[in-house]
Amino acid sequence: MSSNLNSPDRPYPLERTRNIGIAAHIDAGKTTLTERILFYTGVIHKIGEVHDGAATTDWMEQERERGITITSAAVTTKWFQREEEGVTKLFPKEEQRINIIDTPGHVDFTAEVERSLRVLDGAIVVFCGVAGVQPQTETVWRQATKYHVPRIVFVNKMDRTGANFGNVFAEVKEKLGANAVRILIPIGAEDQLSGQIDVVNQKEIHFSDSDKFGSTYEVRELSAELKDIAAEAYTELVSAVADVDDQIGEKFLMEEPISKAELKQGIRRATIANKLVPVAGGSAFKNKGVQYLIDAVVDYLPSPLDIPPAIGMDPDNEEHKIEVHTSDNEKFCSLAFKLWADKFVGKLVFFRVYSGVIKKGDTVYNPRTRRSERVGRLIQIQADEHKDIEACYAGDIAAMVGIKNVTTGDTLAKEGYDVVLEPPTFPDPVISMAVEPKTKADQEKLANALARLSEEDPTFQVKTDEETGQTIISGMGELHLEIIVDRLKREFKVEANTGAPQIAYRETITAEAPGEGKLVKQSGGRGQYGHVRLTIRPNEKGKGLTIENKIVGGEIPKDFHNAVFKGVREAMTNGIIAGYPVIDVHVDVLGGSFHEVDSNENAFTMAAIFAMKDAFKKAKSILLEPIMAVEVSTPDDYQGDVMGDLNRRRGQIQNMETKGKLAVIRANVPLKEMFGYSTDVRTISSGRASYSMTPSHFEQVPNNIVAQIVTDRGH
Repeated sequence: MSSNLNSPDRPYPLERTRNIGIAAHIDAGKTTLTERILFYTGVIHKIGEVHDGAATTDWMEQERERGITITSAAVTTKWFQREEEGVTKLFPKEEQRINIIDTPGHVDFTAEVERSLRVLDGAIVVFCGVAGVQPQTETVWRQATKYHVPRIVFVNKMDRTGANFGNVFAEVKEKLGANAVRILIPIGAEDQLSGQIDVVNQKEIHFSDSDKFGSTYEVRELSAELKDIAAEAYTELVSAVADVDDQIGEKFLMEEPISKAELKQGIRRATIANKLVPVAGGSAFKNKGVQYLIDAVVDYLPSPLDIPPAIGMDPDNEEHKIEVHTSDNEKFCSLAFKLWADKFVGKLVFFRVYSGVIKKGDTVYNPRTRRSERVGRLIQIQADEHKDIEACYAGDIAAMVGIKNVTTGDTLAKEGYDVVLEPPTFPDPVISMAVEPKTKADQEKLANALARLSEEDPTFQVKTDEETGQTIISGMGELHLEIIVDRLKREFKVEANTGAPQIAYRETITAEAPGEGKLVKQSGGRGQYGHVRLTIRPNEKGKGLTIENKIVGGEIPKDFHNAVFKGVREAMTNGIIAGYPVIDVHVDVLGGSFHEVDSNENAFTMAAIFAMKDAFKKAKSILLEPIMAVEVSTPDDYQGDVMGDLNRRRGQIQNMETKGKLAVIRANVPLKEMFGYSTDVRTISSGRASYSMTPSHFEQVPNNIVAQIVTDRGH
């Protein structure tokens, strides 16, 4: 079947292609794992370490200095599964092409994970063998579930003191609700980690102590002390696959023998269907267990042919759905999932091809803008290195140069192919600050630089405060904005002054209320007349603004309805308490009146704004603040001090658990109270506690704090 889908020119058939992401909580070891995969697959010949600032995929200066991943990096590699006696592998003789995206773990860069998962077919989710399931891991897991991405779990850092594979495996099942099965169980832990049990093949993989790079390993028969563990895991595995896969289930019930190849095929089908999550354990840093993990990627994660067709819609008729089938022989269709300003080649557009073939010099069509542009170059990305290629095929991930009028989430297709693929969605910024150039000469440079950065990053927004004239930048956290300002200086050579970070508050209403607005202006000649009546009521959380048109009897002519709706939407951008955006409101537009001569669109837009403001005053408006889910890991000795400090910050303790000698405290804390927390928690715990926080929800600001916020805002 697949041969009909492959172009004769493509270097790798579709069925031997894997597009995978590596995702996790910060500091779980994603980049270290990526580095090992690149080493064992022959892309690099020297292992670079994150702590030395030498990892291949951490190529930005800011990443190397901080030892964190900021931007998702793409690399392409190939892998042969080794043939080993008594070991069944599904694709042992064929070279596989693996496209890998190493994503950030820090919550401030969650957009990078979101857009990467949108275009990937599978993912390795990495967990720390000591810390287990952490807040950002839960966020990543939800993102992967949203886009139906099949996953393999890798329990990393099994060489660390306190590592416990069994505990993490249990947490994956309990906290994430995953139907997890063990396929590669680490042998030993901490400084006794020596290899893995291959559960399917019932073998022991032993890594040589004399080879510090982990390239040498030996497949052995199971030793006596491991046989019971392996047998129990095998029984659990077969039973779990039988529960979710019809073919294995039928054989299991009939008590027919199930071959290792059949079991692997069953695991593959169940994993791709998101009914099963294979779990492996090892240590990327100590070079133990990575090769068999790559085998598992090939064996169990999908090729572009194994996933359902992408669903697009007709831009002129959203009800009309269009299936985009993975094949080189279909019309070209791709999704632009990331933009990047490269200092050597200019604007890079990262894209995933869902169907067809694109060649250098071809023209692509953007259904959003209804414009076509020529592709100047096609580039295969190896972190920060660029390799020119002539063509890009279905299932490939690459970058193009020459496309100007494009934004993240745009569909790029063959001319005349009107289809729009679902773009990735991004959270709203939670923090903002004022920024201004240090010199007048930098004014224009700053505006251009900020425009380019906001084009690259959908969670970074720039606006001008109408009251003060200041430029306000908004992002996902303090670190996010710190990196932006750093990039302004280094990449764009713009020196800027910044104000203190500000919270992105919201306003909403708590009661139903009517509103009426009139604009009547008569100043000689043609006047202005608009009159709107409406009611507003609280909407469900997260529903945003919904509008229902209940205008009857021609009180407002149809020509002006859109102008009224525009006014309603504009009024939502500024609330009446402190001028913050208003969320979660339902509006019924009831009617009004018009003047045959003086009515126009602008008059009705203004009348609708007045009507909304009038209704806001009666609808018991409240101020909302962003609440963060905070998790602190601290030695027991400091537990009381840490909890006391969180309470002082208006934190609400959600739960607490003990992991070895560490206490893990989870709390919901207003973002306003978390500024400078990293310094404070280090002081409280003598530098031994660590914490992470992720945006959780919005909550009403206590009355005693509202007055201060309103004063600060100048309202």
